Amino acid sequence: MHSERFEKFLETVDLAGYRKKFMPIKIVEMDLPKDIQALDLLYKTYWDKRRTIPYEQFYEEYRKLYRKNLELFRNKTEMCKTCFYKGLPARIYRTWASIITQIHAGYVAESVFGKGSVEMSSELDHQGADFRVTYKGKKLNYQVKKETFSREVRAEKKPKKQLDGEFIKIVYKVPNFDMILDPYKKKGELKKAFSEFKRDWLDTGLIKVLKNGFTIFTPKIFENKKSEYN
Repeated sequence: MHSERFEKFLETVDLAGYRKKFMPIKIVEMDLPKDIQALDLLYKTYWDKRRTIPYEQFYEEYRKLYRKNLELFRNKTEMCKTCFYKGLPARIYRTWASIITQIHAGYVAESVFGKGSVEMSSELDHQGADFRVTYKGKKLNYQVKKETFSREVRAEKKPKKQLDGEFIKIVYKVPNFDMILDPYKKKGELKKAFSEFKRDWLDTGLIKVLKNGFTIFTPKIFENKKSEYN
């Protein structure tokens, strides 16, 4: 089952190391034009081709593929080459970390609704759906929103009228990364934010936390929706 394979891949990601490396770097923070956005390559790599390559390899493939357009954009913004290519990996990483967890959710949904039931692409993304499930003739457009104070989370997508079907928004609030790795107070009690997260999501079996700090959906959240049509 690909959801299990992809979960094992997520567990290999050194989230703490990447955060230490990239969080202080906020150089390339302007809106990127569509011709250098990483979304299309992310979906093609991790969803269409079902590859599980580390971030460094993905970034090198991204930079090679968009080399000419990246330089056109850099020259247009008049940013120095050193600054731009120092800030770009950090910017792309933030998108990468967000999208690979979303793609895992798509694989989990596929394991519940059946092979070929899930669509995911940059086109759907721009139309407001993280992924789309087709089940018993119904179109279910899932949008996952992670509530946090971090700037690393992408802006909420606005559903477009031309996308048919039901929109299903999953909104969940996650404690900050440091609290996920260390949720206890000095006296051994759970910190308030983590306690609420545990009550609403972990104890209900809808989400689980990997050892490296990734929060991922379990099949249960999609099984609940599937049961409405059975």
